[in-house]
Amino acid sequence: MTAAMVGWAHMPFGKHAEETVESMIVKVAADAMHDAGIGPEDVDEILLGHFNAGFSAQDFTASLVLQADPALRFKPATRVENACATGSAAVHQGVRAIASGDARIVLVVGVEQMTTTPGPEIGKNLLKASYLKEEGDIPAGFAGVFGKIADAYFQKFGDQSDALAKIAAKNHKNGTGNPYAQMRKDLGFEFCRAESEKNPFVAGPLKRTDCSLVSDGAAALVLTDPATALGMKKAVAFRGMAHVQDFLPMSRRDILKFEGCSKAWGEALGDANLALDDLSFVETHDCFTIAELLEYEAMGLTSEGEGARAVLEGWTEMDGKLPVNPSGGLKSKGHPIGATGVSMHVLTAMQLTGTAGDIQVRDAEIGGIFNMGGAAVANFVSVMQAMR
Repeated sequence: MTAAMVGWAHMPFGKHAEETVESMIVKVAADAMHDAGIGPEDVDEILLGHFNAGFSAQDFTASLVLQADPALRFKPATRVENACATGSAAVHQGVRAIASGDARIVLVVGVEQMTTTPGPEIGKNLLKASYLKEEGDIPAGFAGVFGKIADAYFQKFGDQSDALAKIAAKNHKNGTGNPYAQMRKDLGFEFCRAESEKNPFVAGPLKRTDCSLVSDGAAALVLTDPATALGMKKAVAFRGMAHVQDFLPMSRRDILKFEGCSKAWGEALGDANLALDDLSFVETHDCFTIAELLEYEAMGLTSEGEGARAVLEGWTEMDGKLPVNPSGGLKSKGHPIGATGVSMHVLTAMQLTGTAGDIQVRDAEIGGIFNMGGAAVANFVSVMQAMR
């Protein structure tokens, strides 16, 4: 165990026109320090996860964390970015700072404000997380990228529309109990399965309910070393972690295998000396329902081409053998790019400390997190367990 989370904060995700990137950062940074029982003078390093790519006019944002308290002035602060895995990249960088001995207490913040950007620009900004040289002209932006992946999967393994609708329905049902979720509404399988005026096709076989939400939001957490954590009021340790980066062009990979995801899970579980069966639940990156389906296969829950079994047979339900996205996932919770990975770690820590409320997984002891950037390009896995 190289580091532990000892405090955290999470604001509701959604449309926050009254907020700014700065105000959201300040809010969660202050709340996370208070939750950890530390003062700003105790912080040795600050890391900010902020993707931006055009969502914010203010593009030099690391020092905005210092606005949370004047005593943070002169602390080292760095912005970290790795597409949709930006939040986890910041968390992992914080863990490395602790493990190296360079810092004893690290404050990590993740933030994004997307909804104030005009609709056509949102798609253009998100597509910057793909290989523009080859994929920049795909219609429907990043949804088009995953629509293309879904098309290829359907052609190889048959129509999986039932499974995708089941994933969407599962995550929206879970999200009804999450006070931080942008959409707390149980849409039901039938609504997610059927094309309608309210649920039209967006790209390939993907409908609106197959796509995560455009969101504003922020989350923050405090990290420290295990010895210090034992003296804090709560502590959730990193038992294992891995970061695997793959080729950016989809043309250089078998896009149906999510090999970077698979390798990251293997390395993180190996680091933790655990197997997938040892996990109590997983928070995974369901930017699109086809992504969650492929992640079932990549993490080893099913063999290739059989991911549908995991959701259709109830394995990934809250009471299944491996609950997946008890928080509601990106589908229900929302996906403010830079905040997503930090949010996943915060909600996992809540599960492991028994403070997750209506989304609590019974007897949760060990949690797994998978956060990815692009189409399985940046792959981050964390395996977490409560210390006390």
